[in-house]
Amino acid sequence: MKIFNTLTRQKEEFKPIREGEARIYACGPTVYNLIHIGNARPLCVFDTLRRYLEYRGYKVLFAQNFTDVDDKIIRRANEEGISAEAVAKKFIEEYQKDAEGLNVREATFHPKATESIGAILDLVQTLVDKGFAYPVNGDVYFRSRRFAEYGKLSHMPLEDLEAGARIDVSEQKEDPMDFALWKAAKPGEPSWTSPWGEGRPGWHIECSAMVRSILGDTIDIHCGGQDLIFPHHENEIAQSECATGHPFAHYWMHNGYINVDNRKMSKSLGNFFTTRDVAAQYGYEPIRFMMLQAQYRSPINYSAEILDQCKAALDRLYNCRDNMAFALKSAESGEKPGEDRLRRELAKRRDQFIQAMDDDLNTADGIAALFELAKDINLLVMGGALPSRELIVFAQSLFDELAGVLGLLYAREAEQDLDAEIEALIEKRQQARKDRDFKTADEIRDNLKARGIVLEDTPQGVKWKKADA
Repeated sequence: MKIFNTLTRQKEEFKPIREGEARIYACGPTVYNLIHIGNARPLCVFDTLRRYLEYRGYKVLFAQNFTDVDDKIIRRANEEGISAEAVAKKFIEEYQKDAEGLNVREATFHPKATESIGAILDLVQTLVDKGFAYPVNGDVYFRSRRFAEYGKLSHMPLEDLEAGARIDVSEQKEDPMDFALWKAAKPGEPSWTSPWGEGRPGWHIECSAMVRSILGDTIDIHCGGQDLIFPHHENEIAQSECATGHPFAHYWMHNGYINVDNRKMSKSLGNFFTTRDVAAQYGYEPIRFMMLQAQYRSPINYSAEILDQCKAALDRLYNCRDNMAFALKSAESGEKPGEDRLRRELAKRRDQFIQAMDDDLNTADGIAALFELAKDINLLVMGGALPSRELIVFAQSLFDELAGVLGLLYAREAEQDLDAEIEALIEKRQQARKDRDFKTADEIRDNLKARGIVLEDTPQGVKWKKADA
């Protein structure tokens, strides 16, 4: 597999530090509000990265943190008259609802900043002892210029970064580009005891400490949104590599931005959407599909029209699955002449899928391979002579295999009980027709029609679908 490494600006063969194991850290949300659709993109993309590496045989240790102490959390707590801890707890729970809706698997580790204070203090003390950081009036700052490679991730010299950065100006800093590792406590804020007085950690040091304590000094992949390259990830590299003397991460992956109707998403422009609000209108699965239908480094344009297209595309995939299930009811066991060749032709779609995903997690082409497979399957089960049960089962398994790697086709599993009820009613109607009880048969048909179920008589039996599918 090749990965575009932000650090080197080129695609590189993925070679993990430990054979057969991949250690990945993804920057998670600051939990002061519901996640917006921009937050949903890295969740879906890097969940798919994890799924694909596992599919390819790797043992994946996947860590995604919660920033649960932050200025925004404290501000929200003060506005609502509750503790910062209560705010963080509330929105971690809300995050988990959205993550489940998006079919994002729970991380191997979900560290929290407030549960990592010991590791944070150890890392800050190491940087102070080595001369890379300095305390002043209860704060501790990192000396950015002391790290000779500062700027290597964003590929800009320190002077350009300084000109473009929104710097927290403080007279007590030695240099404007120095950043806070530890902040002295202010009245009404959560704080912890440290060698420099009561205070709380800075944002950047939290991730470095959590990575080191959970995954080690050097990890395979660090990932997140493009907006995190500078200053967050740049600062993580600087403080981590100065503290340990080892590379922080071998590969850096960053997903592109999301625009809304071709404009940058912003609260001030009134085009800011939470994942929860969008899901209420379209469902979660079309959102996940939208995040994967473009290569992850490319920008995505969000609009109602695009989500409608994603929903329609998913319907086509679900219809393929339904076609296989329907064909299986009438299929007989025993492989037929020529089916070995058909099996090999179907299996080529797996090779096509892997080739796409091996090319820097190209989910756009991976989805294209899944649709090509769906087209092949539809021709197979709906195009004439019914294939054997064994071939249909093989097609089902392959189809679900590829969809599963993408984390798709999960939303309608909850409808299985309803489907079973509909199947039972159709069977009852068929029996009524055999018994020439046309009144009962018509009543069942009308009942199903009122529920939006359309019946279609075929040579293989009665097929049904929802009217809006």
